[in-house]
Amino acid sequence: MPQDDTLPRDGQRILALAARSMFDLFANASEGMLLVDRDGRVVWINEQYKRFLPALGFDRVEDFLGHPVGEVVHNTQMDRVIRSGKPILIDLLTNRAGTFVVSRIPLRDEAGQVIGALGIVLFDHPETTLQPLIQKFAHLQRDLDDARRELATQRRTKYTLASFIGTSPAAAEVKRQARRAATSASPVLLLGETGTGKELLAHAIHAASSRAAGPLVSVNIAAVPDTLLEAEFFGVAPGAYTGADRKGRHGKFKLADGGTLFLDEIGDMPMSLQPKLLRALQEDEIEPLGSNQVVPFDVRVIAATSRDLGALVREGKFREDLYYRLNVLPIRVPPLRERRPDIPALVEVLGEEMALRNGTPPPELTPGAMAMLAAQSWRGNIRELRNVLEQAAMRSDSPRLEAAHVEGVLLAAGVERIAPSNADVDAGASGEALLRPLGEQVARLERAAIEAAMQATGGNKAAAAKLLGISRAKLYERLGVSETQPVD
Repeated sequence: MPQDDTLPRDGQRILALAARSMFDLFANASEGMLLVDRDGRVVWINEQYKRFLPALGFDRVEDFLGHPVGEVVHNTQMDRVIRSGKPILIDLLTNRAGTFVVSRIPLRDEAGQVIGALGIVLFDHPETTLQPLIQKFAHLQRDLDDARRELATQRRTKYTLASFIGTSPAAAEVKRQARRAATSASPVLLLGETGTGKELLAHAIHAASSRAAGPLVSVNIAAVPDTLLEAEFFGVAPGAYTGADRKGRHGKFKLADGGTLFLDEIGDMPMSLQPKLLRALQEDEIEPLGSNQVVPFDVRVIAATSRDLGALVREGKFREDLYYRLNVLPIRVPPLRERRPDIPALVEVLGEEMALRNGTPPPELTPGAMAMLAAQSWRGNIRELRNVLEQAAMRSDSPRLEAAHVEGVLLAAGVERIAPSNADVDAGASGEALLRPLGEQVARLERAAIEAAMQATGGNKAAAAKLLGISRAKLYERLGVSETQPVD
């Protein structure tokens, strides 16, 4: 086949011919075309585009041309294309003229400078021509909305201060300190043995604070490998390392922006990461892994640990400056053995939770069984109490639990059993106490409260009186001792 010698042979002329051919193709085949200059003013429209003018509020082409495109075409993105120099190949545009599928392409001169932009209306009835694509997009959007709602639900607080069960002096004191902490923006440090309810208090403090509408994001430092902690805290820049997400990933600090970040088991944080955490808390900004850009955040920090941070500082295993940064509002969460009068109420709540989870009636404890529970030292605290209660319920053929059921679980677990005292029996018989005269019930509760306060303060009567909110003279009267006797 003979070659046509009239066709251009050099690349530039071929490119110019291709550009003109593509322009003519879109001008004739599209539903409309619009051209703007580098200042965003409309300089040309094709014949097809003219039919949209009446809906846009123009009777003549001359009245439409020369205006900034953002003033005559609402919701357009042509200005953005000119500023960025990047095309928007497929987009949905909705304004008074209807809904359209459009493309927007920057135009450049020989030097590569943006001199304007071309807008192309590909379809003017996307609801019919692109119905399958629109349906798929709407389905994906619904799934995304559902996922966001589920994530928001997970990051809402699960507990309030009412969830911290107990009316003993020790429980009342920790609630008072938590309410005070909720009114402050300073870091809170929750100190206490495992299973005492530190995470519950973190939720409660957030729920009572001015940040309650924001997210509560938790991270258990002991549960995350040391090599992943930095990414978990500060996030990862796009493509920071082989296998990293191309879009990057936010860290816990950014996810908690505007809310509260709960750092559980802070005593297990590796020394290598402590300086970076300290800097983040001091500067209110983080630097994602693999990035040299700082990202500001607004977060209130609540930390918790079952370890002795003071001892860790003295041993050189925890930075002293970080310790002082976190230890602004320390709250000691008392162990269960210091709040024995709360055990009957805790057993009732735990029993109801078991009933809801298993679909069975809540267990009923005899006074002897309750006394046995009240007597134990509970090294695992409420978590251990829940475990023993569940095991005892599983071993019993009826909802009624006897002291033997509890004792059997303690023996099987190798726990050293403590025989109930008279005070434990009184606490265990709280259900029967409702049938006794009111004065006797009040006296029993008063004795239990004084005993718990004396135990919580190590026998210091002045401190116990302050904890109970009564005078020393009133405490001496209740104890049956003279104020002139040697005390404490």
